Amino acid sequence: MKRIITLVIAALLILTACGGNDKKVTVGVASNDTKAWEKVKELAKKDGIDVEIKQFSDYNVPNKALSDGDIDMNAFQHFAFLNEYKKAHKDAKISAASTTVLAPLGIYSKKVKDVKDIKEGSKVVIPNDVSNQARALKLLDKAGLIKLKDNAGLNASTKDIADNTKDLKIKAVDAQQTARSLDDVDFAVVNNGVASKAGLNPKKDPIFLEKVSSDEVKPYINLIAINDKDKDNKTYKKIIKLYHSKEAQEALKEDTKDGEKAVNLSQKEIKEIEKSLEK
Repeated sequence: MKRIITLVIAALLILTACGGNDKKVTVGVASNDTKAWEKVKELAKKDGIDVEIKQFSDYNVPNKALSDGDIDMNAFQHFAFLNEYKKAHKDAKISAASTTVLAPLGIYSKKVKDVKDIKEGSKVVIPNDVSNQARALKLLDKAGLIKLKDNAGLNASTKDIADNTKDLKIKAVDAQQTARSLDDVDFAVVNNGVASKAGLNPKKDPIFLEKVSSDEVKPYINLIAINDKDKDNKTYKKIIKLYHSKEAQEALKEDTKDGEKAVNLSQKEIKEIEKSLEK
């Protein structure tokens, strides 16, 4: 009997040593930088952390999944999007733990090769969520296709268009549908990750691309979100550190065709952006 007990204990010790104790972290993503997270998963395994990558096709789901505890962190949104989500869901206790990339928004078309060639009455689709719709309208303004009101902010909608001289037929659709609409419209404003998923090159294919060097784009820096109660979680901090590792960043560059700019802001800089959006 003693021998059997000894063997059982030995077996349990072997299982523990082989990873039976591994910590598990589920990360929700809804973009095309999967290879970076796959590299994080590979690196984390060496530290006894099992990373599960959960893909979402709807931008409206990952934050709820995080709040509900279905996932431990997510990496799909920018500051402006998270800010709007928290305004709509007062009970959501989630915030940015780190930043990831700045993914430029682009204007894509299968009909024209230059924004100057866009004709009067052209049909265009833009994302329909509040933050990305405002961002898309600002891009159309920058491209000289419309003129927004001077006070149009991060919540701008088509009602804030002061001048639409080309009489563009603007339709807002789910962000994931914008690239798929290119066969049916004259042009579309498409998020970087959505464009890549659709087989487009987010660096070469846009006929007009958002500039990433101005302060105006800071609200659109993407982030890793966690529940506020987990802000001091050492395992999550380790995952974030691995995301910013050289190996993961090289995978990101390959996966996004170098169409995204890696961003690693300090906590002070993150708080400054969050505070600016609360105004």
